[in-house]
Amino acid sequence: MIYTGAAPLCAFRVPHLTAQAFVIKTRMPEPPPSPEVLLVEVRAALEEMKAKDSIEIDVRGKTSIADFMVVTSGTSTRHVKSIADEVVKYAKKTGVMPLGVEGEREAEWVLVDLGDVIVHVMLPRVREFYALERLWTVGDQPPDSNDYDGGANTGN
Repeated sequence: MIYTGAAPLCAFRVPHLTAQAFVIKTRMPEPPPSPEVLLVEVRAALEEMKAKDSIEIDVRGKTSIADFMVVTSGTSTRHVKSIADEVVKYAKKTGVMPLGVEGEREAEWVLVDLGDVIVHVMLPRVREFYALERLWTVGDQPPDSNDYDGGANTGN
């Protein structure tokens, strides 16, 4: 056989892919657990993993994306990731698959979306920088009496 420099045509054919792609659909169990039931599982997971400075924020009436946000801290990136993993594990016990888990690779801030409850697990420095608690609780508390002067000082 004489080599002509051209490769046989079949060498460049891409095999036909016959397998269909799998689509993972997350859905809530029927009936879905109440947000309060999810909060109980989240609290248990946070306690189990010794999460630091956990707070729950009721965001009903402020947003339609969730009923509650939980903000907590871990002591290291490994701790942050482990806390988030435990939250997912405890949620699955109620039949809830997370709608999304973001930030696991860097693990400075991991968000676990459980539908009605969103959990933010953060390193303390990241939590301080973004101040989610302040963002979502603005206007929840009456103004401090020291901040309000009754309109006496209007700057005129």
